[in-house]
Amino acid sequence: MRILWTLLGYSGFLKTFHYRIITSDSQIPFTWISLAQNLHKTLAFSLYSQRNRFSTMPEIDRNKIDPELYFPPSQVRGMTKLDRTAFKKVVTIPVLKVRKEMVNKLVRSLKKVLLQRPGIKRVIDDPEDEGNKLVMLDPYKIVSDNSFEESERLLLKEFNVNPQISSHSLELTYENFKTEEILRAVLPEGQDVTSGFSRIGHIAHLNLRDHQLPFKQLIGQVIIDKNQGITSVVNKINTIDNVYRNFQMEVLSGEENMITKVRENNYTYEFDFSKVYWNPRLSTEHNRITELLKPGDVLFDVFAGVGPFAIPVAKKDCMVFANDLNPESYKWLFHNCKLNKVDQKVKIFNLDGKDFLQGPVREELMKLVRQPSKERKPSVHIIMNLPAMAIELLSTFHCLLDGQSKSRELLPTVHCYSFSKADDPAKDVQQRAEALLGSSFCAV
Repeated sequence: MRILWTLLGYSGFLKTFHYRIITSDSQIPFTWISLAQNLHKTLAFSLYSQRNRFSTMPEIDRNKIDPELYFPPSQVRGMTKLDRTAFKKVVTIPVLKVRKEMVNKLVRSLKKVLLQRPGIKRVIDDPEDEGNKLVMLDPYKIVSDNSFEESERLLLKEFNVNPQISSHSLELTYENFKTEEILRAVLPEGQDVTSGFSRIGHIAHLNLRDHQLPFKQLIGQVIIDKNQGITSVVNKINTIDNVYRNFQMEVLSGEENMITKVRENNYTYEFDFSKVYWNPRLSTEHNRITELLKPGDVLFDVFAGVGPFAIPVAKKDCMVFANDLNPESYKWLFHNCKLNKVDQKVKIFNLDGKDFLQGPVREELMKLVRQPSKERKPSVHIIMNLPAMAIELLSTFHCLLDGQSKSRELLPTVHCYSFSKADDPAKDVQQRAEALLGSSFCAV
């Protein structure tokens, strides 16, 4: 869920102030979007959520379905060292006997009710008749001849296929179980299972809980086995609590190579994941900010990282000033600007955020103020994506244009991200920002 709140009308330095609120249990930015274009005291918000989609099937006899049909054997419970051979299990599934020449046409028409299992062929030879094939069906959808929908019955009749269901013994192995099924069978009963992860190139990044740590090597190996292209699995072992925005990590399984390459919004980034900050969940936010700028505009990125804001904006023929205190981020930012062919449009700095604002940012703003009035004034944006401390830098903005005429068209739009643990995070962040800026916000 994202909400964007745009606040206009501040009479001091800022023309527009955006802030992001991130709750304590989420890494995804919360954003407020003002829908009240012409109303001064109205703030509307729009919430978006993914809708669940449901499909209906004919009512079937649930008593005939084994709820643990696809559950691995009980002997794997508590396993800490992966033994793939221990996952063998024989299950009984429904099949249709179909003449060889009709199989391809029928399979295309019955996709909804075919067996869906990793690594399982849905059509096999009939050991009792060389002229037949066995088409494997989903046991949770087809349990008897009466389970077929009317349209499926008509198809079977058209292809001259007997709708009578037969049984087939199928051996499932480690390769045929899904990640979550394996982990749920191995971890202590009733404990949460972590099968999701962030993917950064060839690296899978986990945040394991305490009860999962005894199984960490097994979890890592299962994720490598089940996800093509993943060759290393790491677990974060501390929070991001330093100015460099990186964290200590432990390699659970696979290679220890942390230098990776990712593609985001059609741009390529290379970096050492163990030494810089990268969050794949911010892809939409990077793109949203990029869309706000037009050719000729100016962007100051105070905490630029390896360039996910700076590089796409520079590609739009904007002038970009990108800064990061972390020497590794600075190194990879320089590398990625060359990699994406924007190194001529991005000026890179390795400064503390406050020093960057009071130095290069102030100098460039002064140049813009002194431009002849007839020249087109660019839109100026300042991004401060360091939620743990960015809001504290707002007090710096008081002196950036001291002694200069504050023409409204030159006042920058500031995008400031912040964490909040308050019950009302929006109110909390707004009050903190107002205190630091010495002025109240009003929504228009």
